[in-house]
Amino acid sequence: MEPMGDVLHLLVILSLLEKGNAKVGHFKAAGATAPGDIIIGGLFPIHEGVEESPNISAPHEPHCVRFNMVGFTQALAMIHAVESANRYPVLTTLGISLGYRIHDSCSDVTTALRASADFTQEPNTGANTSTCSPPIMAVIGASSSEISIAVARQLNLELIPQISYASTAIILSDKIRFPAFLRTVPSDLYQTRAMVQLLSDSKWTWVGVVTTDGDYGRSALDSFVSQATASGICVAFKEILPNSLTSPDGESAFRQAAATLLGNPNVKVVVSFARPIHMMYLYQELRVWGSLLGEKVWVASDSWSSSKEVLGEMDLLDIGHVVGFSFKRGNLAPFHRYLMNLININDVIGNNSFLKEFYSLLNESGDPGCGSSFTIPAEILLNNSDAKVVFSVEMAVSAIAHAVADICSKKDCKTPGTVQPWEVLETLRGSRFELEGKSYSFDQKGDINLGYDVTLWRSVRGVINIHDIVAVYHPINNSFSYTSGNTNNLTDLRVRVKDVVSVCSPSCEPGKFKKFAQGQHTCCYECINCTENHYSNNTDMDQCLSCETKREWSLEGSSGCTHKTLEFFSWQDGFAEVLLALAALGIILVLLVGALFLHHHQTPVVRAAGGPLSQIILLSLVGSFVSAVFFVGHPSSLQCKVRQVLFGLSFTLCVSCILVKSLKILLAFQLNPDRKNVLRRLYQPYAIICLCVALQVITCTLWLVLQSPREKATVFTTTVLAECDEGSQVAFGVMLCYIAVLALVCFACAFKGRKLPQKYNEARFITFSMLLYLMSWLIFVPVYVTTSGKYLPAVEMVVILISNYGILSCHFFPKCYVILFKKEHNTKSAFMKNIYEYSRKGITVSSSVSEISVSQTEGYRISHPYSISSPSFFMSPPPIEPTAPQNCWSVDQNIQSIATATHCTVVDHGVFVTGQLTRPHRLRRSMSL
Repeated sequence: MEPMGDVLHLLVILSLLEKGNAKVGHFKAAGATAPGDIIIGGLFPIHEGVEESPNISAPHEPHCVRFNMVGFTQALAMIHAVESANRYPVLTTLGISLGYRIHDSCSDVTTALRASADFTQEPNTGANTSTCSPPIMAVIGASSSEISIAVARQLNLELIPQISYASTAIILSDKIRFPAFLRTVPSDLYQTRAMVQLLSDSKWTWVGVVTTDGDYGRSALDSFVSQATASGICVAFKEILPNSLTSPDGESAFRQAAATLLGNPNVKVVVSFARPIHMMYLYQELRVWGSLLGEKVWVASDSWSSSKEVLGEMDLLDIGHVVGFSFKRGNLAPFHRYLMNLININDVIGNNSFLKEFYSLLNESGDPGCGSSFTIPAEILLNNSDAKVVFSVEMAVSAIAHAVADICSKKDCKTPGTVQPWEVLETLRGSRFELEGKSYSFDQKGDINLGYDVTLWRSVRGVINIHDIVAVYHPINNSFSYTSGNTNNLTDLRVRVKDVVSVCSPSCEPGKFKKFAQGQHTCCYECINCTENHYSNNTDMDQCLSCETKREWSLEGSSGCTHKTLEFFSWQDGFAEVLLALAALGIILVLLVGALFLHHHQTPVVRAAGGPLSQIILLSLVGSFVSAVFFVGHPSSLQCKVRQVLFGLSFTLCVSCILVKSLKILLAFQLNPDRKNVLRRLYQPYAIICLCVALQVITCTLWLVLQSPREKATVFTTTVLAECDEGSQVAFGVMLCYIAVLALVCFACAFKGRKLPQKYNEARFITFSMLLYLMSWLIFVPVYVTTSGKYLPAVEMVVILISNYGILSCHFFPKCYVILFKKEHNTKSAFMKNIYEYSRKGITVSSSVSEISVSQTEGYRISHPYSISSPSFFMSPPPIEPTAPQNCWSVDQNIQSIATATHCTVVDHGVFVTGQLTRPHRLRRSMSL
């Protein structure tokens, strides 16, 4: 307990009140004073307002009404803090003491300005001039930001430091306009930022705001709206209540605010910067409307977060949940002991007129215990003491005490006028002070920012607890930390209010985006599905993101993109495996046939097949089969070039060799001897092959140089087709047409010799193979043009395989059959016999053919334009009668021919026609064998 002398020291100065008068409005001096070497001014709302006078004829001092118990305890907190500071070692060692002069602001700006005039007046202005009153070195107060702003402008004239314990208006941090203003609480900038963070964490984006008209209310409102808008939180309505409850439009303003709250059922969260008395009237108005607000969450600012009186006769369940932001609080135990000691000597009023009025009000209430029991007054003061305000006041007094000690350690503070207010102000800005074992200091803006305690009002068996701290806000990183020791309260904050949904429109799920209507809040929107190839992967996205259409796709209303399937004629495709197997089989067959022909290269069948030309044809078929393999797999630019060029050159070489064999037949059927001689001279097999291939080489070279085939990715809705772009379609067509022209020439030449001896004639095989090639490629062209997709390469691959197998089957398989299974036909005698039998069939001639006698002439030989022979195949025909009609044949080194005549004579391994011919002919000089 505090010593009794400490309390007596508070009450031993002459009373400044007129005896028997308890109305503060009648007093012109400070309500509570105490002497000291350094005097501190105090400004507290001992009353809640002033009595309005309908007739104002001259300036007068207003009459204060409605005693404010909370403001009175705040003044007592300053008195207790000053007495405690006078016991600090830093002051006692210097012999310095602090005094005070406390005025009542009556919660009115004008009254506060009249009171603050006492702080700036010259000494010896009081009624009693026998003593010298030191000037005010610092002022503590006021509570309201509006009053603090007005008083600060007046104190700025003398640079008297002003330390507020509750004014949080943002404008007061401006040191250009308020250089002498300091405060022990954070600015509303941090409070509104904390509120916005709480709303964001809880996903409450559709809120209402209620505030009191004035500098504090409007400043907090502007700060909150700007920060909420930046965080995507929309303010559905803003209700500004009049500052004065007795104003003409006061009742209608509360009625309008209640109607607005009830008219916005989607607004489940209301942020309030109103004064406690205004919130009480608002709740009463809502109760008159007969509507319960149990589902709403009230976010209370520091102005009323610790004032449960706002409920009046209502229960907490009637208004909903209250989440309050309050300043940091200290240890109230010393202050509570002070209050108990003060009440125990209630018969001594002394120099505190506020205490006298407090007892007067208790006596007027008729409480039987007020006169004889000290418990009831003590309980009243204890119940109205706010720990956070008491702590803020104690910090303000402690800061001044340490600043005075710092100054007085360098000069004599006992002499009046030695210390000036601006010296105290300068020292306050740069000094540190201690309170309850912790060190504090003012920042560059003159604030002490300790953050906020977050409280959740709870009702337990009818008793409302408003001081349960469930979280702490840290302004440094704009975050909350939940108290670990209050598990139940933590559950209350996170669980009880998590079901509260305060949004204008429900959240748009992934796959949708928000479509805003013109003129509406950004929190009010319509959820629209994302279109195809667009997606949204988070909730409440303003627009859908676009898929990378070259590689991704999505359906309507998708929350992500799906990679497009890469398609090509894959090695794992079943059709590709079949074609590759056929290509591999073809290569194996070609190699086997080539080995067989090489082993039997001296046999008549191999010689009749062209000898060395057959090996060239087989080699070209290998290249053609290999080119088919390049049509399978993921195409590359190199692969695209190789497959077409390799096929074009390989098949051109193959057809060129067949063309040479076909030209032999053309020369055999040439009836005109002169033209035939010319063709004989021009007939150079290997030169013709090189020329034909060279033309194709030129075509392919120009194709590769000017516009070569390359890899191409064709993008579809859900797939990407990797294919080859042939580059120049003209060059591709020229290459195929050139091969087709060679094939047509082969077909035309071979068609004329289709009736020659079967075992000695390839015309029919050439005809059939070229016909098969031309038909397959004629079918290929329309199919290739009209087909798309990954199986397009398979179309050309099939045609290539058909062409290759056609040549292999027609040109080589019959001869392999003879070599392997008809060896008796692969002899010279068998070939001669076959030719002889063929010539005998030519004896039967139409009766219309005239007999022609030709005398045997040396140096001349009649030969028919048809010849089928080879020097190596020559052998003497069977004996025949000279007079009998017969077919004769001759052997030539260059061409094969057959002549049909009635008489033949063999001379020097040649045949001279001496009888009747089956076809017209002319005599010509015999060619040497």
